[in-house]
Amino acid sequence: MTPTDSRLTRTSTRGDTAGGSTTLGATGTHVSGTRRDRALVGAVVGLTRVTRAVVAAVAQAARWVARTVRPAGVLVVVAATLGLVFGLVFGWVEWLVAAVIALVLLATAVPFLFGARSYAVDLSLAHERAVAGSAVAGAIGVRNTGPRTTLPGRLDIPVGEGLVEVEVPLLRPGHAVDDPLELPDLRRGIVSVGPATTVRADPLGLLRREHAFPDVHDLYVHPRTVTLPSTSAGLIRDLEGSPTRRLVDADMAFHAIREYAPGDSRRQVHWKSTAKTGRLMVRQYEETRRSRMALILAIAQDEYADADEFELAVSCAASIGLRAVRDAREVDIVAGGDVPRVIRGRLRAVQRVPAASPRGMLDGFSGIDLLETTMPVGEVCRVAGESGERLSIAFVVTGSRVPLSRLRQAALHFPADATVVGVRCDERAHPRMQAVSGMTVLTVGTIDDLAGLLVRGATA
Repeated sequence: MTPTDSRLTRTSTRGDTAGGSTTLGATGTHVSGTRRDRALVGAVVGLTRVTRAVVAAVAQAARWVARTVRPAGVLVVVAATLGLVFGLVFGWVEWLVAAVIALVLLATAVPFLFGARSYAVDLSLAHERAVAGSAVAGAIGVRNTGPRTTLPGRLDIPVGEGLVEVEVPLLRPGHAVDDPLELPDLRRGIVSVGPATTVRADPLGLLRREHAFPDVHDLYVHPRTVTLPSTSAGLIRDLEGSPTRRLVDADMAFHAIREYAPGDSRRQVHWKSTAKTGRLMVRQYEETRRSRMALILAIAQDEYADADEFELAVSCAASIGLRAVRDAREVDIVAGGDVPRVIRGRLRAVQRVPAASPRGMLDGFSGIDLLETTMPVGEVCRVAGESGERLSIAFVVTGSRVPLSRLRQAALHFPADATVVGVRCDERAHPRMQAVSGMTVLTVGTIDDLAGLLVRGATA
């Protein structure tokens, strides 16, 4: 035997004498040592696994009980338990009778839970977009896909923060029922309709079983708008635009007169110059560029008296933006963004409403809400004025809690040659128009006042 073998043998013997060793590997725990130690470690590991399985099963059972047993069912269970304990221990017959009645009620309620997952539910809406205050029609179809007849049940359909209940009759296997779905008058916003949830409950409300289906619809509820005069007239007028250095043959900004070239339009011939020079002369123009319109909507909670006043402001802003988009104007719609309270005053955040199409713009207005932590309207105007785009007119839509002095300060953030129109929404005020330090302020009591005030501003 070599010295190396001798050392290895002595080391192994010393390990057995000490009682073994434990080696931790990547795939598990390997225990080597005496048989008693290995048995003890195996028992501890097995007990840990069993404990974890029991805890998981108890937690799952507790969740099932919390979802299934209603408060009335809890009272019946407590009555049955106390009745059995007091009846058997003290021999009180009345308590035993109460316990038996409670158990019978629980046993009777159990069959009503069967068949909760045997439905195939089809939820559909007639329109995915609606106007605030109008009802939306839909349909709900329920078919029994199970092999047995299902007892009558109920479908709960969440509509935003509300709930619509649909009663489902007894259905034989393969049979279906279709019911119309009438959603109540909805407020502006993006409303989630669904998921439809089957509800199985006994008549006494002791037990309840639910199963939700994945079908969810997003309903865009647009703000109410009114028809405004075209942007080619009134306060939104901007005919000439901003001239550029590019020369074209037809536009509105006249530049010079040049000699006729083949291909020029005869409508651009300048006859006086032609008669004077004896050569055919045509007009030449500078290409004009349409300047932009800014639409600022205040959404700070302390700038409005209540939620209805804010809805009036959103309707006014949407009406102005809708008219601009339909007239193919370049419009930038800006509102304040959510700013965390801890960094308020050190961060400027805005949200922009898409203005590429009327539907996209109205969808954007559907998702705007009042914010408690956001920038005041003056800071939003500053961001819009610093955008670098040339503005010809800016609309600032606010609530009644924004004084005229703050509106004047907000107007200073726009270019000096831009027309600034303030729209103050106050449901308690009479409609009026007034000039305040170079800007026009419109006070709107209802959405129908906006069109008349804009036309009056054009004539003034």
